[in-house]
Amino acid sequence: MPEDLDYFESEDFKEILRQYEESVKSGERIYMDADDLTDIADYYHYNNRLAEAEDAISLAIEYNPEAVGPMLYRAREALEKKDFKTAEQYADKVEPLDSIEGIYLRAEILITKGELDSADELLSGYIKDLPEDEYADFVKGVVGLYLDYDQFAKAFEWIARTTNNDSVGFKELMARTLFGLGKYKDSERLFNELLDKDPYSANYWNALAGVQYMKEDYSGALTSSEYAIAIDPNDANGLLSKANTLYAMGNHDEALKFFQKYSEKVPDDEFGYLHQAICLINKGLFKDGLEKLKKAVSVSAIDSIHLPEIYQEMAFTYNTLGQMEKALWCIDMTEKLDCDHFHMGVIKGHILLANQKETEAEAAFAKVLQDSGNNPKVRLRIIISYHDNKFLHFAYNAYLDFFKTVGEDYKEGYAYLALCCNELMKNDEFLYYLKKACDCNPEEARAILGEFFPAHMDPKDYYQYALEHTDD
Repeated sequence: MPEDLDYFESEDFKEILRQYEESVKSGERIYMDADDLTDIADYYHYNNRLAEAEDAISLAIEYNPEAVGPMLYRAREALEKKDFKTAEQYADKVEPLDSIEGIYLRAEILITKGELDSADELLSGYIKDLPEDEYADFVKGVVGLYLDYDQFAKAFEWIARTTNNDSVGFKELMARTLFGLGKYKDSERLFNELLDKDPYSANYWNALAGVQYMKEDYSGALTSSEYAIAIDPNDANGLLSKANTLYAMGNHDEALKFFQKYSEKVPDDEFGYLHQAICLINKGLFKDGLEKLKKAVSVSAIDSIHLPEIYQEMAFTYNTLGQMEKALWCIDMTEKLDCDHFHMGVIKGHILLANQKETEAEAAFAKVLQDSGNNPKVRLRIIISYHDNKFLHFAYNAYLDFFKTVGEDYKEGYAYLALCCNELMKNDEFLYYLKKACDCNPEEARAILGEFFPAHMDPKDYYQYALEHTDD
């Protein structure tokens, strides 16, 4: 993929893409440079239009099977499938033609294998013999490579190797690196500086929206995503950014509209259908939500990171519709997926408990607890399930026993105990555990108890507010 995604916004690329798409539409073959066709394939792949990407790269290989661009594309396809042998065969072909791209590819193979130190050693060894005028560009490529694999600490180390970091390219890489390291304030500052120089970059606006979203500055994120959409109404990333932000703000009606628009642009991405479903379910439209979840499954790859969540949402939705067996089937479908199987085991018990299958639920909970080695997080989730299913006295005693067992240093769960005390009208204990929850885990306190307090109130103020309103 081109290092600078702004290339996809450039007039040069748009013209190449237009010519190609017109030829496809007319059925008349057009001769194009193999690297241009690879860029088109990258563009389609980036936008999850995989069938169109395959057509473009196949044509590039037909025109020039020895071109470096198409070989790199095929190598990275192999890496996505963990087919290291094929990727290394392509590296052998690329290296004599373009030594720098060859070394990047070999490093990428090592990173994908999890051999990060070996990759870094390979890259560090190569840079020793590079001419000075190639040094900065090589470093930039290495940083981009590490960012592609979310190796933000390594990216930061390589940025520090060059003093030529005031250029637009390095500033963008630094902004992305700082974002990955959780340095949102610094990342936001750099993206604003980039936008001062290029205010019509949809990619920069989307990146800024992402930073603001992580800072929970939803108003700012919404504005930034709207700028991106104003620049390019067909920008899928802008549509998705706005949808995510609206959802975080609790505006499910508007979020649904923008998730729908996103899915129209990227019809093969299960993420859009999953979140359409969540919006519909939050609106009480369970059957409509279920249809979107089925659509999400139909377009998902078997190794999709979203598939466990899709099946989880399907399980809860089927259960809400009174179809317990189908709900349990959805949980069974996650057994061979790469996910938190203890979490799924707890959900299975929760569904059984919700359907008054207490004996079966107890057996399911016992199994997952044993499989997890009596993991405290799993034990707490099981207690919360009894709490959610209104076994309040059982949950209350289980919470107390749990906190005696895990000790004073355990920070999770106090907000749930406070909630349970409130539901049981144990007011003094509610106040005690409310304070405990706000002191040791304010984020959990906000998530579980925030509905009892004014919007935007800091959890550190919950206790005093509750004291002053205990008779309300």
